[in-house]
Amino acid sequence: MKKSLGTVAVAAAMALSLSACGGSGSSAESAKGEVSYWLWDANQLPAYQQCADDFTKANPDIKVKITQRGWDDYWSTLTNGFVGGTAPDVFTNHLGRYGELAENKQLLPIDDAVKKDNVDLAAYNEGLADLWVGQDGKRYGLPKDWDTIGLFYNKAMLTKAGISEDQMKNLTWNPQDGGTYEKVIAHLTVDKSGKRGDEAGFDKNNVAVYGLGLNGGGDSSGQTEWSYFANTTGWSHTDKNPWGTHYNYDDPKFQSSIDWFAGLVKKGYMPKLESTVGAAMADTFAAGKSAINAHGSWMIGQYTGYKGIEVGIAPTPTGPEGKRASMFNGLADSIWAGTKKKDAAIKWVEYLASAPCQDVVASKAVVFPALKASSDKASAAFKAKGVDVTAFTEQVKNKTTFLYPITDNTAKVKGIMEPAMDAVVSGKQPASSLTEANNQVNALFK
Repeated sequence: MKKSLGTVAVAAAMALSLSACGGSGSSAESAKGEVSYWLWDANQLPAYQQCADDFTKANPDIKVKITQRGWDDYWSTLTNGFVGGTAPDVFTNHLGRYGELAENKQLLPIDDAVKKDNVDLAAYNEGLADLWVGQDGKRYGLPKDWDTIGLFYNKAMLTKAGISEDQMKNLTWNPQDGGTYEKVIAHLTVDKSGKRGDEAGFDKNNVAVYGLGLNGGGDSSGQTEWSYFANTTGWSHTDKNPWGTHYNYDDPKFQSSIDWFAGLVKKGYMPKLESTVGAAMADTFAAGKSAINAHGSWMIGQYTGYKGIEVGIAPTPTGPEGKRASMFNGLADSIWAGTKKKDAAIKWVEYLASAPCQDVVASKAVVFPALKASSDKASAAFKAKGVDVTAFTEQVKNKTTFLYPITDNTAKVKGIMEPAMDAVVSGKQPASSLTEANNQVNALFK
């Protein structure tokens, strides 16, 4: 989940005791002072500011300083904070990061407080609460929100190309010829002379509109790039999830999927990798340079907020085994093990995970909160704004999701796979080169 860069700090008074969360597992006297809280999504900042404002009316003895940083800056600054002892008390955590943070003893277990305060873990969408229990059996976060992947498309471009929205909602894919998904991508691609990608005379070196936008090579997860079709073949990232110890980038099913993906660049249907550096895929879509973008539900507000573009959202294509697939990612709020405001931090985390806050988040129609009831309210809020989010919610309803890969050594895995995937997508290496990268990755677990 990558957002625009920027840093905003906002202070707000927060809670001393919270009846909605049933209390914290600590004494009221110790839950005082200022708690620092970090998040990366600027689009969600207003919602959490309102949570803070609501919380402070009843609880004036804890103040929370909220800082928002863009994705890359967020993690680099957070990592430096762990090393230098300046990390925030509470921060938004990601499944791709927390395994190593727990292993390195940077996270505070909250089991005692959750048990004492009777936090209803069953109230969250299925499986979300369990994700934040580490290999040691300890809980390191309470669910915040979830996301899946869908296809954002330019309705005007579809109409001009003679492609119906019903066709978009029923796309098929296979690694041999790309199915109807590739046919649609090809037909939506237009060169600077007006020739479409599936027409004779199409100039792949002078493209005005790409059928499919590109977010990058996808590094180790391929969350928005290739996971949604690669996982329809029966392939999975690891031997088990969570806490797998063997990656499968050497699987022929995966390599054939990536070979197809890289082939879109060669055919001129998708931008060259180097053109994506420093360019946000969503903004490229807004500029009319791509007709379809595979992206996450956290981007709904941005895509539907572009002026002058009517945007539709379709589900990911059905794969060779007759099912769709989408990565299911869940965020949580975690507490830094080095916090000096443990009791106040626990109160804040419990409030963030409660209905009073998650209902506020739902009302803003930005993301889907973790609580089932709040998720339903978010869907209603999107509908009230004229946005059909079925493409994202049906993946959860139909159980066609798979987890973001949760393992140890995630930073090292990404360090190996990012250049390896980039080399394949840019055409410098064949997909078979991923076997050697996979060997390097699996050596980390021996």
